[in-house]
Amino acid sequence: MSLFGSLFTGVSGLGAQSQATAMIANNIANINTTGFKRSEASFFSLVTTEGRSSKFSPGTVSVNRVQRVDQQGPIQQTASTTDVAISGNGLLAVKRDPDATNQLEFLYTRSGSFSEDKEGNLRNTAGFLVYGVAVDSITGVAPAVSDVTQLVPVNVGSTSTGNTRPTTAIELSLNLNASSVDNTLGAIDPSTSTTAPDFSRTITVFDSLGGAQPLTLEFTKTYGPQATAAGNVSGLLASNNLITDLLMTVGDQFNVGIDGGPTLRTYQVSNTIPLPPPAAPPGVVEVSTVADIINDINANAPGVSAFLGNDGEFVFQRDNFQGGAAQTVDIAEVIPGTALSRLGFVGFPLGPFVSNDLNNATYDNGGPADVPTIYGAEEFPAFTILPGDPNYNSRGWWQTRIVHPDGTTLSNGLINFNGDGSLNAQSSGNPSATDINLTGVVLKAGAAPQNIDIDINNFSQFSGSFNVNFTDQNGAALGLRTGLEITRDGLVVARFSNGSTTDLFKIPLIKFNNVNGLSEVSGTAYVESSESGSTNANFAGEGGAGFFEPSTVESSNVDLAEEFAKLIVSQRAFTSNTRIINTVDSMTEDLLRII
Repeated sequence: MSLFGSLFTGVSGLGAQSQATAMIANNIANINTTGFKRSEASFFSLVTTEGRSSKFSPGTVSVNRVQRVDQQGPIQQTASTTDVAISGNGLLAVKRDPDATNQLEFLYTRSGSFSEDKEGNLRNTAGFLVYGVAVDSITGVAPAVSDVTQLVPVNVGSTSTGNTRPTTAIELSLNLNASSVDNTLGAIDPSTSTTAPDFSRTITVFDSLGGAQPLTLEFTKTYGPQATAAGNVSGLLASNNLITDLLMTVGDQFNVGIDGGPTLRTYQVSNTIPLPPPAAPPGVVEVSTVADIINDINANAPGVSAFLGNDGEFVFQRDNFQGGAAQTVDIAEVIPGTALSRLGFVGFPLGPFVSNDLNNATYDNGGPADVPTIYGAEEFPAFTILPGDPNYNSRGWWQTRIVHPDGTTLSNGLINFNGDGSLNAQSSGNPSATDINLTGVVLKAGAAPQNIDIDINNFSQFSGSFNVNFTDQNGAALGLRTGLEITRDGLVVARFSNGSTTDLFKIPLIKFNNVNGLSEVSGTAYVESSESGSTNANFAGEGGAGFFEPSTVESSNVDLAEEFAKLIVSQRAFTSNTRIINTVDSMTEDLLRII
């Protein structure tokens, strides 16, 4: 009978409104719960179908709970660096306890107010432990993640006792004085040399134990690796007259050649040019000043050049150092006398054509055509200098020695500068890199070996004073952890008293196809359900998961005014349904009186 059907309809309305009121009450109760997501009632009718249109059988009403997990709550600033809100659609993966074997069920939450427990785990206010991936301590990169089974508990306890950071990179910007005297011939053997460096710079680096160690770079101007013969007389001028200024004898002759081959040029000292009769023999070049020799060599003797050094010394030098075999610049007196000794060349044995071994004129590069032989285990950098290369500067060579804290040589080699003062170097593996690579360096007994790359790209050679513009190196002494923070990318970063920071973990964000289909559990968290779909893990900024907002929390998305308005509507609807029951009760009472 439709009268009793109306009674049941009113009862169902009371039940539905009771459910709606319960949801409103729950929303209001959690107005201050971090990360809470409101629910709302969705009513739908249950209809009893009647076959004849002249008959009507009343149905009932039912209610479904609709979660609003996808609706962003207000973001509120906090003072804690381990608090994070999520700006976007992602959720945090959490568990009740540390679980490395994935025996416990993953839960998902937007409650990101974390603090460290006694074991170093990061837990939110509900006691859930957040999960992430560990950052590689060597590369500083977190591995890619796509599934929650790859996640591990975020535990920072191991970093509380201290942190050291060994030096792995040094950057140095300096100018080497191009006017320095080339006081050595060829490369210098640091094991036997007593030559003091022209300039040195000590840089404090850190070993694997956190100890500060002095690493010294020494620079000595040199004639470079090509064969060179230099006089030991200082202060020569190009205008010096060979007879009146240098007291040579008219008619003195000497030869210049290379590699023990035929004489390139033979010079004869004269008062004037040309000599009065009798003239010099055929093939002999008459010279009366230092400039005459230099100009003729540079114009007419292929493979060798001449110049006055920075200290005014006379220098004969090979134009290049390539070929892989012994290379010499050969000078010898044709008629024994004083010609070469007046230019500072001494100790020549008698003979028509003798290599100037006493002055280190012989150089054997003994390796690839474009890599100079050096003393020490390292060759740095590999030079690309070809015959006739306009960048090549025979006056731009510097011996560079890197000294271990105990005074021994870590590495030793030659670097070259172009005529414009810029570095003439190219790494064999990376044309844009100009690094000196030290490998397996043990800075202190008991410390672990470490690699140190020294960037010399900002080296220059200009006339003027030696000048260091800046030095910079990574690494740090022992420091205690002073704080933690979570960045916008989800990195858990530890700060230490020595000023260093270390990336420990990276927290991903978890997405679901239907986030409102998750099943709610205690602690403002959710579990995966058949309605939500499967998990999809992404790092912040990837796949639409959103970003972390550091030092903030996401407040409840409950709107109190809206909830009160719904509460009033629900109350009125409940009262109306009671009226239906009262009315039906009166009607049935009237019906009973008829009987």
